[in-house]
Amino acid sequence: MPRYIAFLRGINVGGHRVKMDRLRAIFTELGLKDVSTFIASGNVVFSTDSDDADGLREMIEGHLASQLGYEVPTFVRSPAGLAAIASFMPPETVTRKPSVSSHYVIFLDTRAPDDHFYFSETEVHWLIQGKLTESPLFGRPGLDQATRGVRTTMRNINTLRRIAAKTVPPEADKRTGPAS
Repeated sequence: MPRYIAFLRGINVGGHRVKMDRLRAIFTELGLKDVSTFIASGNVVFSTDSDDADGLREMIEGHLASQLGYEVPTFVRSPAGLAAIASFMPPETVTRKPSVSSHYVIFLDTRAPDDHFYFSETEVHWLIQGKLTESPLFGRPGLDQATRGVRTTMRNINTLRRIAAKTVPPEADKRTGPAS
């Protein structure tokens, strides 16, 4: 049975508070199996017979909206896809000592081919000098403008690596290409 990870935007921020047992129940109501959450920021791991990630995303978003009363942009990735995202190393960190102290991943719900980002298909890797809150882009509409309204959510690379370590079997595909 395929496993997936759903990354939810806006869970437990901005006045939207959802207890993790309630979030697990919402996913279970959809017939999803082996539902677990990882830290209280909208990371949900589940199993399903479906292999249609886009269909799952639409189903989850619709059910979350009906149960919570507001839209929750959802980004679904496979464990192998997450492993590829978590293992990403920008070329400059391979060729010289990196000066980056923060590395975040921005999930996109669609690719923006006209924009010029360093991204891996449907993810943007954001490397920051210092802390996230010290970036001039933090809390500004600049990121939304840069993605031209494409819905996004973001996680710290360390969180993604921890989820990947919990969900990817050792023999899983460790590809470095686009994530699924």
